[in-house]
Amino acid sequence: MFEHWGVLVILIVCPLLGGLPLIAWITYALKRKQLSQVGTGNISVSAAFYHGGKFVGILAVLSEAFKGFAAILLSRVFFPANSSWELIALIALVIGRYWIGKGAGTTNVVWGFVLHDPLVAIFVSFFAGISFTILQSKQVVKFGVLLLFPLFVALLHISDIPRMLAAVALAGLMGWIYTKIPDDMNLPAQDAQTESQAMLEFLRGDVYDGLRQRAMVSLDEELDAAIVGEKAATLSQIKRWGYPVPKGWVLATIDDPELLTEFLQPSELSPLVVRSSAIGEDSEHSSAAGQYETVLNVTSPQALQEAIAQVKASYNHPSAVQYRRDRGLTDSAMAVLIQQQVQSVYSGVAFSRDPITQQGDAIIIEALPGSATQVVSGKFTPEQYRAFVLETENSSSVQLEGEGRVPQALIKQVAYLAYRLEKRYHGTPQDIEWSYDGQTLWVLQSRPITTLLPIWTRKIAAEVIPGVIHPLTWSINRPLTCGVWGEFFTLVLGDRALGLDFTETATLHYSRAYFNASLLGSIFLRMGLPSESLEFLTRGAKLSKPSWESTWENLPGLARLLGRELSLEKDFKRDYHKRFIPGLSQLAQADMDNLEPSKLLVRIDFILELLRQGTYYSILAPLSAALRQAIFRVKDEQIDNSVTPEVAALRSLSAIATDAKQVLLAFEPQKVFEQLKQTPEGEKILQAFNELLQDYGYLSEVGTDISVPTWRENPQMIKQMFVQLMQGNEPQAGAKDAINSILAGRRKRGFVQRRVDIKGRVTEVYSRLLAELRWSFVALEKIWLKSGLLKKTGDIFFLNFDEVRRLVGGGDSKLIEQLDELVELRRSQFVQDSEFIQIPLLVYGNTPPHPLAPSALYSDQILQGIGASQGQAEGRVKVLRNLQDVPDIDRDTILVVPYTDSGWAPLLLRAGGLIAEVGGRLSHGAIVAREYGIPAVMDVRGATWLLQDGQRVRIDGSRGIVELSNDLRPE
Repeated sequence: MFEHWGVLVILIVCPLLGGLPLIAWITYALKRKQLSQVGTGNISVSAAFYHGGKFVGILAVLSEAFKGFAAILLSRVFFPANSSWELIALIALVIGRYWIGKGAGTTNVVWGFVLHDPLVAIFVSFFAGISFTILQSKQVVKFGVLLLFPLFVALLHISDIPRMLAAVALAGLMGWIYTKIPDDMNLPAQDAQTESQAMLEFLRGDVYDGLRQRAMVSLDEELDAAIVGEKAATLSQIKRWGYPVPKGWVLATIDDPELLTEFLQPSELSPLVVRSSAIGEDSEHSSAAGQYETVLNVTSPQALQEAIAQVKASYNHPSAVQYRRDRGLTDSAMAVLIQQQVQSVYSGVAFSRDPITQQGDAIIIEALPGSATQVVSGKFTPEQYRAFVLETENSSSVQLEGEGRVPQALIKQVAYLAYRLEKRYHGTPQDIEWSYDGQTLWVLQSRPITTLLPIWTRKIAAEVIPGVIHPLTWSINRPLTCGVWGEFFTLVLGDRALGLDFTETATLHYSRAYFNASLLGSIFLRMGLPSESLEFLTRGAKLSKPSWESTWENLPGLARLLGRELSLEKDFKRDYHKRFIPGLSQLAQADMDNLEPSKLLVRIDFILELLRQGTYYSILAPLSAALRQAIFRVKDEQIDNSVTPEVAALRSLSAIATDAKQVLLAFEPQKVFEQLKQTPEGEKILQAFNELLQDYGYLSEVGTDISVPTWRENPQMIKQMFVQLMQGNEPQAGAKDAINSILAGRRKRGFVQRRVDIKGRVTEVYSRLLAELRWSFVALEKIWLKSGLLKKTGDIFFLNFDEVRRLVGGGDSKLIEQLDELVELRRSQFVQDSEFIQIPLLVYGNTPPHPLAPSALYSDQILQGIGASQGQAEGRVKVLRNLQDVPDIDRDTILVVPYTDSGWAPLLLRAGGLIAEVGGRLSHGAIVAREYGIPAVMDVRGATWLLQDGQRVRIDGSRGIVELSNDLRPE
């Protein structure tokens, strides 16, 4: 039993001991430096020497040696000396050192092994010292030691199998960590603390290829952009991905070029090209295109030395210095890239996105016979082509516009290369330099198109905050949403969240919400998650698996997030009873008509405080439900969404309509409510209807937009729905099967259902709070309309919240003076933006162009989306862009809408099918469509523009397909 406790203590205490940040504390205490924020971000002994100096480094060695000794001595409390458990303790220590402490644990293992087995430690040290003296290669020695010490353990303790296995496991773990963690020894020695430079220069040896002066770094290696520049690092990455990149070598900023020039021996038959690879060049923030020298046709060692010097000198050219100053870039250093020169037959550049129109899917290609420098020099007019890549799961094709001397087949190959490289870089548009030698298409360079960054995406945002958005709505929703997302991301990332501006998560283009795809992609990469994670969590899109390494690295943060998910139900119930219900009750009892502007502002601030907590749950609850549904593979049809407000409202409305039909066996649709008033039974029906309207009157056409009137304010649509239900539009037969499936799923998969129920409760609370917020602003507007401060109903929604607050204060005379002009200007812009029928899915850069209509996906006969509700339907299209003029809809109607919020839900009861431009399987429209057995296809790009009223289509809600029949003429 004592040994069992020992196992438990070792596996718990040693990782915690390894993660104890003694080095970080020592360095900060003595040098006021945060090691996690400088250099490689490692908290290691070498980092302490590098950034803190010799004394700090020595203290760091002692602190880590103490950990190694402590792990060994701890194991000896429970197990015999020199047992395999001492090595297991070191393994646990190293895991904690890497996972929590952001270090490799080399010093821990070295000193721990000295205590564990001095004889093996002596042998290994002896061979390591000789090897380093001869080879001067730290890399070779480091990995050689990992082979030697298990070997010596095996030779000296051949009968101790557990000890041998533990030694192999420890060596394997250390080797894996070395491949995942950057080495501080690779940082420029001259930037280290002065007293540490000599030691670091000696210990570094040749970190690249074993050459004594570190003169050769190959593009075949994994390179660090902070040392060799973005251009070289990107080319090495592309080459390792398997794309053809000319063989090349890199001179880091401190490297001596002499040995490299002797090794390469350029000649007339094997010319070289010498190029810049400055730190910060070709990055997402600045391209530095044309600022530094490139030297072609280098054919002798002497010419190579001169070319290297010429390229390095170009870093200090006045134009280059001014370029860096204009963009606020710090002066850094110039690495030099030397490559074999391609004997070009055709060359050119390719932009994976059009940098001029800044939208659409066109790939722009410029090409000429000969060298690519002719194209980028601007001295020659290249041939121009536009290409479109259409890719499905089973095939891909390239459509080409333009003709010239360059073969069409080659241009198509270039287009596909650009398309694939953009995919590789998570959708970041690429500027690619290429060359073709008659056999191979070579990649000479790839860099982000800086003018097209950041990338703003309408996906997700169109469902979260759909439609055209008023300034007041945006000024409230944006900080709430961005703030909560920032909280989640910081929870996972910890210190790695430093430098991320979460206020830039969303913006408005064309008065519509867009999310910052560039920022989200960066966040997800830091989190170790695939770049499409957000789309998966909110829309059910396909998700690739994250790597084990990144998952392991982010495990502490993910564990914190998991803790929030596991406590979601408990936390929400606590806040529901202690905050939300009392708060909503207090708001409902207040008489807003008698409140002064200052009191209304206090009421608004109270609502916003509740909304901040509500926003947290409104984001976490749907994500939790989506994750659990994916993990447990629960089908959509097996989920009961009856707690969702719009579903509950429609069920109640259907029940009341059924009772009304029994009271009015014959009725006139236009006079139903008058006829119901004529009998006591009818009066009861009207009372039930009014109670429903009171219960669900907080819902609106757009639940997240406080500028949109609620059902309570505008009950006409609900009355129309009520009459339609009385006329016999019952749920389709498929709904009964769905209900049976729901019940089965509920019994078997309550773990998921509980989260869906919480999501419904959260939606109810959040919608009620938004409705109360709207009604408060409307009450304030009435006061200002009466006083003449505002001129028209709805003017208050063209102000932002800060302006509202200043107007209530009354001290901003300048704002009051300009108020009419300001409101009218924003109203005019809002009306103009509202007239845009189709806006781009993606906006590149911060200055969006005039929106253009998108091209159809897949073909002229088939549109692809996300299958959101099973079944098939065929009928006539009815495009409905808003709810201002609701048409007659029946089972032959395939409703085409831009989005589906709660206010759209009643329409779906009357339609035969649904097509939406945005949304996924978890959207309002999808949920209601499944509730009533109506097939639905979401995320059909450009549907309201591509499809016309009366056009006949067939939809498949299982496959997410919209088929256009031959009858394409509108009725």
